[in-house]
Amino acid sequence: MSEAPPVDGIPQEQTKQISASYRAKYILSGHTMAISSVKFNPTGSVLASAGADKLIKVWDVCTGEILKTLSGHQEGVNDIAWSSDGEFLASASDDKTVILWSVEQSDVVKTLHGHTNFVFCVNFNPRANLLVSGGYDETVRVWDVARGKSLKVLPAHSDPVTSVGFSHDGTLIVSCAMDGLIRIWDADSGQCLKTLVDDDNPICSHVEFSPNSKFILAATQDSTIRLWNYHNSRCVKTYKGHTNRTYCIFTCFSTTKGHYIVSGSEDCKIYLWDLQSREVVQVLEGHRGLSVEVQTHPECAIIASASMEKDPTIRLWFDDT
Repeated sequence: MSEAPPVDGIPQEQTKQISASYRAKYILSGHTMAISSVKFNPTGSVLASAGADKLIKVWDVCTGEILKTLSGHQEGVNDIAWSSDGEFLASASDDKTVILWSVEQSDVVKTLHGHTNFVFCVNFNPRANLLVSGGYDETVRVWDVARGKSLKVLPAHSDPVTSVGFSHDGTLIVSCAMDGLIRIWDADSGQCLKTLVDDDNPICSHVEFSPNSKFILAATQDSTIRLWNYHNSRCVKTYKGHTNRTYCIFTCFSTTKGHYIVSGSEDCKIYLWDLQSREVVQVLEGHRGLSVEVQTHPECAIIASASMEKDPTIRLWFDDT
């Protein structure tokens, strides 16, 4: 298997790490049901979380204290996303809507209607003038944020859409679904530019662009995470060791101290792999329920992880070494 070029232009010899040293610093309690999403704001000063209890909570990262609770959805919230300026949150819900929130005012700015089934995933583009969402109606929708109107409906997949996101320059959209396909779209025209599919065609849980937007990281329900060079449709890295057979488990990059791949797992642990060597460098233990959601801090060596019904808590892990 060929080597993937280093992320963000960092030479490979500078990215190799022997181990990581994350430790749980805060346990955040407040949600009463399964937590579906945790997201740091662009500066990393606060963390937002959402769950099946229909609520969004905002936490102070430095102290672990809850700052506010946003209430407005009629059903559970599946995903949240911050705008690039940190002023707004978008949330996707089983009530078939996407809500745009003013974080400062703790109030609903707009409610976006159009999906005909549960909305599972949502993300802003870098300019925060567009939103992309995906849902159980098997479509990807692109929204005009200012007008609160749907601009495009992409007949994207033949099964529920589980993850959507923009490239870092906003020109591309990536989506994945329970049909096992990963699709790359032109954000302006809505044209499908590329379809990535593995030979075994496992259900795809989560996708995101690498920091330099040259690769796509994909978590699949065969207990594998794949790094794709989507330009030539080649899987260049695979990461294994965690368990993912049933749930949509999130994975992400960490580039603040070493270069890692981070993922939750159905064995209640959080796994960190060295980006280049693919070796497991640390396993974080503490959650008592399935660990399905992880997010890395944009500037510091901090990981947020969330768990499900048996343990509806968030843990903030710090590497202070």
